[in-house]
Amino acid sequence: MSQRTVKEPVSVPAEIQSRLEGAGLRRTLATRAVLGLFLARPAGGLTHAQSLAALNARGLDINRVTLYRLLDRLASCGVLQRQSDDQRTWRFSLAPLSTDAAPEVAPRFECDACHRQFPLLEASEPTRTATHHLFQALAQMGHAGARVDLAVHGTCASCVAPGAAQEPVA
Repeated sequence: MSQRTVKEPVSVPAEIQSRLEGAGLRRTLATRAVLGLFLARPAGGLTHAQSLAALNARGLDINRVTLYRLLDRLASCGVLQRQSDDQRTWRFSLAPLSTDAAPEVAPRFECDACHRQFPLLEASEPTRTATHHLFQALAQMGHAGARVDLAVHGTCASCVAPGAAQEPVA
C-alpha cells in the first residue's frame, strides 16, 4: 500500500476499538482508513469496488486483495456487516454499536436502487422476540444459530419516481 496525503484523521470509537482488540486486529493505516470510510457513511452499503474507489479518492492506494481481506476481517469481528444483494454482490456497512452480549437483530429496509439501508427501529422488539423463538427451536433440534439477518427490499422514497405507486412484492 502506498500512501499519499490522507485528507482526514480517523478517530475510532471505543466500542469498535475493543472489537478490533478482541479479534487481534491492529489499527494499521489501512484499518483506520477503511473504518473512516464507513464511519463517514453509516447508512449505506459499499461493495469492495466502491470501497476501493472511495479510498483512492481519499488519498490511499491500497491493494485490492488487502482491502478484501480487511473487509472480511472487520465483518468477522462484528465491526462491519456483510450482506449479499440480488446480484450476489457483497455489500458492507457499519455494524450497530451496542454493548449487548445477545445477538443483535436489527431489521432494516434496503433500497434496491441506491442500496442505502434504513433501520426499522419500531420493529426491533417484536423481531427480537421472534428471533429468540427461532434460536430456541434451533437449539431443540441440536443446532447452534449464530445470527439473523432480516431485510426488507424495495425502493426508498428518494428513488421512487414522483407519482409512481410501488406495489409490494410477496
